Amino acid sequence: MSVLEILRWPDPRLSQDCTPVEGEVGELAQDMLDTMYDARGRGLAAPQVGRMIRMFVMDVTWKEAAPNPMVAINPRISVEYNRFVLGEEACLSIPGVSAEIARPPRATMQWTDLDGARQSEVLTGAAARVALHEMDHLNGIVIFDRLDADRRAGGGICRLGPS
Repeated sequence: MSVLEILRWPDPRLSQDCTPVEGEVGELAQDMLDTMYDARGRGLAAPQVGRMIRMFVMDVTWKEAAPNPMVAINPRISVEYNRFVLGEEACLSIPGVSAEIARPPRATMQWTDLDGARQSEVLTGAAARVALHEMDHLNGIVIFDRLDADRRAGGGICRLGPS
């Protein structure tokens, strides 16, 4: 178990699509959880630690309750409706920056867990927001990519989806 270096924007690896996970990733998953907790985050995607694979870890409740870590290998997310809710998001790869992002308050995620079992869960609230944020990383998207030029220069609301 170790804490990994988190890549900082504008590292070009943060803008790359990731490839599916093949093989054992248990040690990497534990290192990513250790890194996420050490950095006081709620989620961390593999490309943020220089591993260009489709995996992320998250734990949305650990700051208020007992840790409840999730490891999502080769996740897929679907959103069933067009309602969006604004929420502040920060990113461990862009320290000190946050943006208001509009995201669906509910999403269905399918993934493989560390035991190789397929999982499916409807995520709501913070869990949906964190999972969607981490999925962006797997697709080479950071919060700056959700901002137009005016918002990048002066802050403001960043929207994902229809206005």
